[in-house]
Order: sequence, then structure tokens, then C-alpha cells
Amino acid sequence: MSKEYSIIIGGQAGQGSRKAGLILAKIFKKLGYFVYIYDDYQSLIKGGHNFSQIRISEEPIAGRREKVDMVIALDKKTAEMHRKDLKKEGLMIFNSGKVNEIEGCPVEADKIVKELKGIPIMANTAMIGGFVKIVGISWSIVKGILEKELNKGNNLEIAKAAYDSVDQLLKIEQVSNSKAPQYLMTGNEATALGAAKAGLDMYYAYPMTPASGILHYFAEHQNDLGVLTVQLENEIAVANEAVGSSYAGKRTMIASSSGGFALFSEVISFTAMAEIPLVFINSQRMGPATGVPTYSGQSDLLYCINPGPGDFEKFVAAPATPEETAVWSGRLLNWSWQYQTPSILLIDKELSEGTFSVSKEAFKEIKKEKEILWDKKGDYMRYSINETGISPLAYPGTKGAVVKASSYEHDEGGLTIEENEPLITAMQEKRLRKFELMEKAIDSVEVVAVYGNKSSKTAVISWGFNAGAVREVTEKMGLKFIQPILMSPFPTKQMNKALHGVEKIILVENNALSQLGRVMAGYGIRADKTILKYSSRPFYIEELENRISKLISKK
Repeated sequence: MSKEYSIIIGGQAGQGSRKAGLILAKIFKKLGYFVYIYDDYQSLIKGGHNFSQIRISEEPIAGRREKVDMVIALDKKTAEMHRKDLKKEGLMIFNSGKVNEIEGCPVEADKIVKELKGIPIMANTAMIGGFVKIVGISWSIVKGILEKELNKGNNLEIAKAAYDSVDQLLKIEQVSNSKAPQYLMTGNEATALGAAKAGLDMYYAYPMTPASGILHYFAEHQNDLGVLTVQLENEIAVANEAVGSSYAGKRTMIASSSGGFALFSEVISFTAMAEIPLVFINSQRMGPATGVPTYSGQSDLLYCINPGPGDFEKFVAAPATPEETAVWSGRLLNWSWQYQTPSILLIDKELSEGTFSVSKEAFKEIKKEKEILWDKKGDYMRYSINETGISPLAYPGTKGAVVKASSYEHDEGGLTIEENEPLITAMQEKRLRKFELMEKAIDSVEVVAVYGNKSSKTAVISWGFNAGAVREVTEKMGLKFIQPILMSPFPTKQMNKALHGVEKIILVENNALSQLGRVMAGYGIRADKTILKYSSRPFYIEELENRISKLISKK
């Protein structure tokens, strides 16, 4: 059995629990473990309870457990709230300056910070130092990471004092793990890197949780990545400026979250009519409306498949891991430009903001692929009708080309038409012919992943972030797990192949309406049972195992 631990570290907003959790994750990565961090914070300007749940294992993981091995309490509320989450034999490690009259392992964090003339937030540094000593991690490993991550003030001195002030109670062993990934990053960071590798030129955004991390990452690294990054006043401005960039020949991507994504709708439809390539990202949060802003859901699938007025086709992909979101952000960028159509990358809060162990192998195959450009022969017709439906691109400034773009129905040259019914029909059919090629494109890549016991007659289907936890549970239970990644065009062939020999289908989703279930039903695939959760929190590993077991046991 592989070594595995789960740890909660929490405190009041502003006490640095999230930063401390990330530092601990880097320490565990150094020890050879796979890491997953679930971050929980409230939609408050000031105050509120924040915590990070860090799970480490010798094997890949992407879900959290109900019970944890240790709680690190920076304040009293954390100790009180998370005592119930501790295993019977678990350890409560707490700041004795904030918590008293409780059993566990006190660390004199506030006292040490005061004696060494630090500032109050440095209590999180002291708690890191005390924790790593309690769990038997060598100071030499900790020192190197703290020198890099907390190189201001006397953080290192405070951590060492706390380290020396407590006794070792157990030993988290270093593991020899040749499979352990080289990176530790969020899904938002992986998304940005994948798009950059596929030739992204420009990124526009208005900050909205949980998509804001993409903006922050591009803004910090725009010189390194060569991606011009612009923050605008709202999502409508973002979408319209992005259209201008794409029209001018710059590969462009924009992102928002649920309600902000809704403001992209008119422009999504415009890009389809004008055949302007553009990638849109929706990082789902709990809805409808403002919903639960800093928590997660999967209730935007149907909306993203039908994101704007009119008949048009688009790519919609819903990856489950940072590796997948890197690959698909790059792939959608390439496909948008090759098929001159909008594409939507659909992720969610947990994938966006969770921190994961990520393999560098995922980025190796991502590259910029060429679009079909005008050959400069004859008169240029931006919307020339042909067998494929894909008209050659030319960008403004191309010699000999007048490049038009219109949200109105238009002729081959781009001039508005209203009375010519046959031509209106022909232009609509021209755009829809691209769909046939788009369907062929998806046959050449894996858009439906299959895991677990592939001969099992019971299959569990899930999508997006859920897939990590579902995969872990189904592999343990000896079931087949099917994960559709592309939602539009729907991969009917690959889904039917994956379902060959299956007699019972269980569908798992983080929404109330079984939205993937409705999509599948339109293609003749119906789930026998559904497991739905819409509390704004992701599934626990144990929760999934219990609910799936109950459904399997029923005849």
C-alpha cells in the first residue's frame, strides 16, 4: 500500500495559510510525493476562514479525503472547525498563542515571532517550522525551500527556532519515486502555458474568480512567454477588443467565469458569423447568477454548447487535469485558427485554482500549427464558397486583399445581404460544412479517455475536475471509467466504442440537472443511475466510493 497523508492548514484570511500550504506542498514534492491542494476561501473583502487541504501520495491523485491525518491551526476557529475532520489517531498542531485548552501539539508561534522581532503574519512561518520537525522532515530540506520562498526578513530564523522548540512525533519518509512529476502548478497556470506554446499572441481579461489566475500568470510572465496581456474595464470590452486582435492576425484568448462568460455571448456568435478565430475560457463557479462566487460547480455545460444566438458550430472541450487543460488550450487555439471558428475551454474552480503535481511531458507535444492562408492568386474573397467551407484567411495589410468582417449575413466578399435568399442559404451551409471536417479532426486524437477495468460491464462516466477522483475510485473498485473531454462536436464514435460491452452506466456530475446526461441522451446514450452533487464543493473520495457502491449493490 502506498504512503499517503492528508493535512489541513487554516487560519483567518490574512494569516498566510494558503502560502504556508504551498510551501509545505513544495517540501513534500522534494520528498518525492505527488501533491494535490484544495484551497477553500470565502467571498469576503476582509476576514473569513481560509484553509488548504494538502493530500500527498506515492501515486497520482486529484481528489480530497473526508478525514485528514493532521490539522495545522493558525487560529482558534481552525482548531474548532476542523477537529471533526481529524482521524481518530490524527494530530492537532496549533499556535499556542491563539489556541488553548485543546489536546494536541502546541507550537509557540506567536511567542517566537515576538521574541525574534518578526511581524504577526510570520506565525505561519513558525508553524511550518514546528510542523516539519513534528513529522520528522530534515531541516536541510526545509531550509533550502524557505530560503527561496520566504527570503525577506527573518523568516528563516523564526522557522528554525520553531523547529528546535518541538519534538519529533512521527516520520514522513522520503520516497524514491521515478514517476513523480517535475512541476507543481495550478490548472490556470497550465492553461496559460499550453496556449503560449501553441503561439498565443494576446490575452485580454477582466479579473473574475476563479479565472483570474490566468490573467495574473500572463501579466507576471508576459515578457518570458511573449504574450501581450491586457486588463480591461469589463468582459464586454474584453470580448470586443479580442475580436479586433484576432481579425488583425494575432492569436488571441480571453477568459472569465460563468457570469462574466455570459457577457461574451454576443461576441461568440459574432466570431462564428464573421469566421474570426478566438478561444474563450469559462472557469465555472457555482451558479445561477452570482451563486457561490469562490466555490465550484459544473452547471455551465449546456450553456457553453449553446453559447450564443444562431446556428453555428464550435469546439467545446472540458479537460480534467492540468496536463489536459494545457494540451487542450493549445489544441483549441490551433483548431480555432484552422477552422476559423470560436472554441471554448470549459474548466471549473477546482481545476483552475487547485495546485497539482504536473508532468513536464504534457507540454512536449504542444506546438503552433498553421492556419490556411490566402495564396495571393486572383481576387481575394474573404468568404469564398468552397467544398470544405473553410475560406482562405488574409489579415489587414496583406497586399491585394480587402479584408472584411461583418456580423450581418454577407456575400463572399463580405458585403451585407438581406434579399438574396439562395445566397443566404448558401453562406449558412458553407459555414456548417466546416462541421464535417471538425468531426474528422476529433477522430485523430483521444477525446474520450478510458481507465480502470476495461472489461467491466459497469461503467462510470464523469467529466471535468471530477474525473480525477472518479478515476481513483473506479480503479480501486475494478470498474470501467469513461471520461469524455470534447463536448462539441460530441464524440459519438469514441463514446460508443468506450461503451462496448457495458450493461450499466453510472453518471457522476457536479450539477443539479445532470447536464452531461442531457447531452448524451441526445446521442442515444442514457445513464442508468446518476450521482449528482450541487453543494458548491467537489466530491470526497470516500463519498464517491460509498455512493457508487450503493448503486452497484442495487439490482
